[in-house]
Amino acid sequence: MSNMEGKICLITGSNSGIGKATAIGLAKMGATIVMACRSKKKGEDALQEIKTKSGNNKIDLMIVDLSSQKSIHNFVKNFKKHYNKLHVLINNAGVHCFKREETIDGFEMNFAVNYLAPFLLTNLLLDVIKASAPARIINISSRYHRYATLEFEDLQSKKSYKFSYKTGAIAYCKSKLALTIFTYELARKLEGTGVTVNCLCPGVVRTNLIKERIPLPIKILSHLMVHQKTPEEGAETPIYLASSPDVEGITGKFFVDKKIMPEYQSCYNRRTAQRLWEISEKLTGFEG
Repeated sequence: MSNMEGKICLITGSNSGIGKATAIGLAKMGATIVMACRSKKKGEDALQEIKTKSGNNKIDLMIVDLSSQKSIHNFVKNFKKHYNKLHVLINNAGVHCFKREETIDGFEMNFAVNYLAPFLLTNLLLDVIKASAPARIINISSRYHRYATLEFEDLQSKKSYKFSYKTGAIAYCKSKLALTIFTYELARKLEGTGVTVNCLCPGVVRTNLIKERIPLPIKILSHLMVHQKTPEEGAETPIYLASSPDVEGITGKFFVDKKIMPEYQSCYNRRTAQRLWEISEKLTGFEG
């Protein structure tokens, strides 16, 4: 087991599912865990569970609503008041909306939480991450991003919900495609800094991501047709990427079950990546 003593790990959405299991796993290795959660009550309950199961009291909770850019800015200010280093950032939190919803900032919910939030949060934290090198950034994506195309004229999915049979699948896959392209572009930008950036698909995991929104027929089919991992199984690759010396220096890769997977060349298109980056800067007001 890797030694994570002295390492500060920030995990979004760590009050449940993969995020909580990842927090427990890294806490067992001695890491200091900063939980970034939307619900204070759920976060506090999870914090106690993580402490109990890991035997590690170095667990902190900070509140953030990733659907609000103002909340993200406030979170980063609060984080930097308490910490001047960040060795591991895991952008784990995500949503899958079956009906089109917009955030308080006016963005489609899947795109905002699954992509724009990691883009903004990561960039705002880059100074402390670079100061902590060697450091690692890990984005939880999905293999389903391969079924999407990045339509710049419809990033907010005003059209795509009409063609996804009330599942929001197109919008979800599009958000994960954007996150994957961002991963590769950020990895290129950070070459030589000692900061690695990778993404992964945890597989189909039994989590609360879509439990409350998913239509009953699809819920039944998913249980019948797809092998679902436990959160602990889903957390194995995030823990591996956060802690293992085997991936030291490896960057800009897509992992499944701790193995590098070949990626579609379209995800490496620099012109597409640069255009997405420029649009993301405008949508978030961040200019790096």
